[in-house]
Amino acid sequence: MRRWPVRRSKGTLSRKRFSRAGPRLGAHMSIAGGVDKALLRGHQIGCDTIQIFTKNNNQWRAKPLTVREIKTYHQHRATTGIWPVVAHNGYLINVASPQRALYKKSLEAFLVEVRRAAALEIPYLIMHPGAHVGAGEADGIKRVVNALDVVLDRTKGFPVVICLETTAGQGSSLGYRFEHLAAIREGVAQRERVGVCVDTCHIFAAGYEIRGRKAYEQTMRHFDDVIGLKHVKCIHLNDSQRELGSRVDRHAHIGQGHIGLEGFRPCLNDPRFRHIPMILETPKGEDPAAADRRNLGVLRSLVRR
Repeated sequence: MRRWPVRRSKGTLSRKRFSRAGPRLGAHMSIAGGVDKALLRGHQIGCDTIQIFTKNNNQWRAKPLTVREIKTYHQHRATTGIWPVVAHNGYLINVASPQRALYKKSLEAFLVEVRRAAALEIPYLIMHPGAHVGAGEADGIKRVVNALDVVLDRTKGFPVVICLETTAGQGSSLGYRFEHLAAIREGVAQRERVGVCVDTCHIFAAGYEIRGRKAYEQTMRHFDDVIGLKHVKCIHLNDSQRELGSRVDRHAHIGQGHIGLEGFRPCLNDPRFRHIPMILETPKGEDPAAADRRNLGVLRSLVRR
């Protein structure tokens, strides 16, 4: 398993490294005011790693990153020691869509996202497989494979791995079965540039039991058989507001949903994931920093030292 380097510099920022012996924990951080600000926000709440959008996630267009923005971002990444930073695709993108105009627009937006991630030296770009909108799962999967082939071919040589995220399966969304992600990855020509992001809320809502060590190991064994645990590049740690198999995507604070604390302990202490970035996407509320600190504290309390 790859060990992520912590880039160091002569910067003035410093903080206690909370989880040297444990997993690399962090949260999704806002980029309000610039992508570099996300690193400072993450540093302030004690993140080892963070996730960001590289642009407004609810808009198609984005202003190009300036040389100054990129330089400041890299400086902050070095001085905070936060690594890796992972990015998430915008929510408007749907490369599983049978609607030609939306598919084309999504493809172009996807390319922009990969290029922005490369400029920021972000190793992983997470994407939802998309929704087939009634065309059928097989058709949707084929469209996702075609889109990935185009994007990866046009960004050949870019050190960015696309991570297919597991989903809850709301509506016509793909990715709620491990077999969907396996079919997509196996269908792509440059599959070495395609990984997986496991979301605890999503797989639980999709019907995969993870509460307790025995159930967790059974689910991970199934994942390994279908996809391969070696392809997991990132994990989203979220509790679920809804019950097992609900197919409803509603995140809850750690320990306050249907997964509960014992649903997170096995994952946090799994040596196979020791160096995998684990990211919170839990509700922010009126005080996002306080909410993230609280959830990070709960997660760290579950790690065996």
